[in-house]
Amino acid sequence: MNAQNHLLGRFLEFSVQTDDIVESLGFYKLLGFQELTVGEVWKHKYAVVSDGVLNIGLHEGKFDRTALTFVHHDLARQARSMSDHGFNFRYLKIDADVFNELGFVDRDKNLVNMIEARTFSPADEYQDDSVCGNWFEITLPVRDVMRAAQFWAPLAPELLRLREEPTTHMRFNAAGMSLGLSESIALSGPSLCFRCDDKDRVWTYIAQHGFKFKEFPGFEGAFMSLQAPEGTMLYL
Repeated sequence: MNAQNHLLGRFLEFSVQTDDIVESLGFYKLLGFQELTVGEVWKHKYAVVSDGVLNIGLHEGKFDRTALTFVHHDLARQARSMSDHGFNFRYLKIDADVFNELGFVDRDKNLVNMIEARTFSPADEYQDDSVCGNWFEITLPVRDVMRAAQFWAPLAPELLRLREEPTTHMRFNAAGMSLGLSESIALSGPSLCFRCDDKDRVWTYIAQHGFKFKEFPGFEGAFMSLQAPEGTMLYL
């Protein structure tokens, strides 16, 4: 499906709430993420880091939970269409004099945020030098994958993967982002998953910087999980 015609628009960022944006920013930059130039749309403190593929938006004072943020350039019309199809918005700001945005939650209270335009400039050139390796999925914790999939399938109709053992796991293409749904009890919130080929480099960084980590966290064969200052879990 063409990104412009996608119900969600185009994936922009993994938006996280932080009480200390400087601390969170420092954490991701130490891991090799690049800080990007942000616009002046938001009144709260805001920063974005990227590994060249995944953009993480750091928000100090906007969200009460992690959000998946998408850009839809005709958001007013899309909001009307979604309302006609039964979507219940958690917030809706649509007006000629404001920056248009809306939010809704899925059946497991995971937040989706949609805005009318980008809020930061893309990187000047592709970079993928994160210590974490290659990002491949944002995973949402759900109680029942099949029930959650009924909600997500109309929004992300391309199924990329289905696995039933040892725990049910589905992966969708959600407007340019790999979205995983997992029943794993290891997940406490929306999480970032990476394929890391250089484990020695990760261990070196942990020794140098004292990152909070857990070895063999019991999720999807990860050899390690890292916890960002604001609480985001990164599985490697």
